[in-house]
Amino acid sequence: MRFSNVFCIGRNYANHAAELGNELPSMPMVFSKPTHSLVRADGKVITYPANMGDIHHELEIVLYIGKHVSEKFQVDDVVTKMALGVDLTLRDVQTDLKKKGHPWLLAKGFKNAAVVTDFWDFPGTAACADEIFSLERGGKVIQKGNIQSMIFNFHEVIDYIQKNFGLNEGDIIYTGTPEGVGPIADGEKYELKWGEKVKGSFVVKQR
Repeated sequence: MRFSNVFCIGRNYANHAAELGNELPSMPMVFSKPTHSLVRADGKVITYPANMGDIHHELEIVLYIGKHVSEKFQVDDVVTKMALGVDLTLRDVQTDLKKKGHPWLLAKGFKNAAVVTDFWDFPGTAACADEIFSLERGGKVIQKGNIQSMIFNFHEVIDYIQKNFGLNEGDIIYTGTPEGVGPIADGEKYELKWGEKVKGSFVVKQR
């Protein structure tokens, strides 16, 4: 699969915003990542910097746009596939950039900052609402979520991005992370799960 744009939604779960001491947004907070930040969660060892402060994991559902999004669209028509992803954030770098009023790109778009599993056929919004997605480290759940806890649902997110940026086949959307974010560390193995099924994994190497 080829990806055109990587859109991401910040603060889309109230408990996550609260754990970072952030206000709840009144509209979707959209940022982007370079396609060069994408890396597959296919069991490989992934390298991250050890000299740029804490790097936080943020588990997310990732939507694949399978066709041009028109003004009047249905989520189940335009989203053809989905995956799980981990949005990695250089948290100390991001905090410093915020203080200076600078863009977040350095903190969000670095190499390997967008981990993603293989995509599978989108089962529909209703089916997604019935499923828990989770991130495990060493067999222990460290993040879990359900789309019913989203501030902005799939339709609202897609509609906002389409109206402001446009959406076409090949674009993907990281839809926001639930609470439980925290720092990664050298040697840790992560598994991304949809219900009870492991959809992908990776091992962190810091240097």
